[in-house]
Amino acid sequence: MAKRLLKYKNYDVHSITTAAGNPARYNANIVTWLMQTDMGGKVLSVALYKTDYTIELVRESGLLNVNLLASDQTKLIRKLGQQSGRDKDKFKNLPHKLDDRGCPYLTEAIGYAQCRVLHSVDAGDHELFVCEVLKQVVSNSDKDVMTLALLREKKLIRG
Repeated sequence: MAKRLLKYKNYDVHSITTAAGNPARYNANIVTWLMQTDMGGKVLSVALYKTDYTIELVRESGLLNVNLLASDQTKLIRKLGQQSGRDKDKFKNLPHKLDDRGCPYLTEAIGYAQCRVLHSVDAGDHELFVCEVLKQVVSNSDKDVMTLALLREKKLIRG
C-alpha cells in the first residue's frame, strides 16, 4: 500500500495564540503547517483550519503570535489541539504572558514571533495567513523543538 509523500515530512510543532475584542477573548491552537516566506525572516505563512475558534479571532483582530513548542510541552497537544476554546479557557493553568498588543504568548515555549496579518487566501480546508513578523523573542534556547516525529513516537497523533 502506497503512503502519501508528505507524511514523510517532519514538521515543527507550534501554537498560534491570539486575542480579539473588548473585553478580550483569547485562544490558542496547534499548527504544523507554517513556513518562513521571506529570506530575512520578516514574513511567515500560517495555515489555520477553517472551523477552529482561533481563526475567528485572527480574522477579527489581525493579530497572532507563533510559539515554537519545546519537546517537553507534549501535554499541550491535548489541551490546545484537541478541544475547543469556545468551550474551555485554554489559558487556565497555562504559563503565558501578554505582549504589548495584549496578545498572549507561551512563556515555556522556545520562543515566539509576534505577527500581524497582511492578507489571507483560501487553501482548501485551511486558510493561509501571510503575516508580517514584528518581533522575534527567544526565551528558552536550551530546549529541543517539538516535531511531528516526536508526537508520532509518543503516540499523541495518528499517521
